[in-house]
Amino acid sequence: MNILITGATGYIGSHTLIALCEAGFTPILLDNFCNSKRVILPRLEAQTKQSLKFYEGDILDVQLLKRIFTEQKIDAVIHFAALKAVGESTQKPLEYYQNNVAGCLNLLTIMKTHHVKRFIFSSSATVYGDPASVPIQEHFPRASTSPYGRGKLIIEEILEDLIKAESDWSITLLRYFNPIGAHESGQFGEDPQGIPNNLTPYITQVAIGNLEKVQVFGNDYPTPDGTGIRDYIHVMDLAEGHIAALKICASKAGLHIYNLGTGRGYSVLEVITAFSNAVNQADSTKSGSTKAIPYEIKPRRAGDIAECWADPTRAQKDLNWSAQRNLNQMAQDAWRWQTQNPKGYE
Repeated sequence: MNILITGATGYIGSHTLIALCEAGFTPILLDNFCNSKRVILPRLEAQTKQSLKFYEGDILDVQLLKRIFTEQKIDAVIHFAALKAVGESTQKPLEYYQNNVAGCLNLLTIMKTHHVKRFIFSSSATVYGDPASVPIQEHFPRASTSPYGRGKLIIEEILEDLIKAESDWSITLLRYFNPIGAHESGQFGEDPQGIPNNLTPYITQVAIGNLEKVQVFGNDYPTPDGTGIRDYIHVMDLAEGHIAALKICASKAGLHIYNLGTGRGYSVLEVITAFSNAVNQADSTKSGSTKAIPYEIKPRRAGDIAECWADPTRAQKDLNWSAQRNLNQMAQDAWRWQTQNPKGYE
């Protein structure tokens, strides 16, 4: 199968691309390098041992989308391309809705024109808003606390309306919990533009000396240590979840919804501790001393909630998939990436 991957050179897209190639699929790449860098392409070709078909541009360019679907035989689409920072979305809501919602509509319209009706959507646990209880199951009520999350929810509702009107589509919604870590080779990882918006790349930037200290947004949540609790999943476990969904769901018409998480929550301070341990374990020059990653408490961030972790039972049952890597491995792989690439893909 030929799989169009939008946002293919981004953090999750690039790791999923590697997993796709390992599983025997042929990827077709689309990205505008909004959240990635061009120099990742030769690395991806070296890792996959393939000459990759790549289109530069974005999903707001209808003519480019038409050209891709005309030039390539596409069997399914995995849609990653989106602006993704919760905090930034509260400051730039129109930009987020234009890119994420309007762009997805462009893509779906072109897919319909070319009779491509297998679609895997990169959704998010943010569609659950501030859940009444945890762990979160797929049938829980949906809400949103940010324009980013609201955009994901709007797209989910659009896809639900589409499947009601045209039942021959196969649409899979994968609701991610917080992806972290990196490819075990150390050649691929999270490389945010500018100051990171997400916790773990900020931690590694502090640990390597590019930033002074980690900013912990809020220590007065109703959690054991007062900091927010999230379900962190290794990015390669997440990538393998897409392969499982593609193999199982793409041949079945209908709407398929799955949480992709570990089913375990960790607080911000627990994550910082895990990364401190990874840094110390990797430091062969230390002599009995340990290095703690410095942090400071800041006010709560707009759009954040106290706790959020998944019940991944449905994915385990239907897709025969479950997360295999623990928090320590996530931290170790992320630190390996950072030490091998202190300035990211630059």
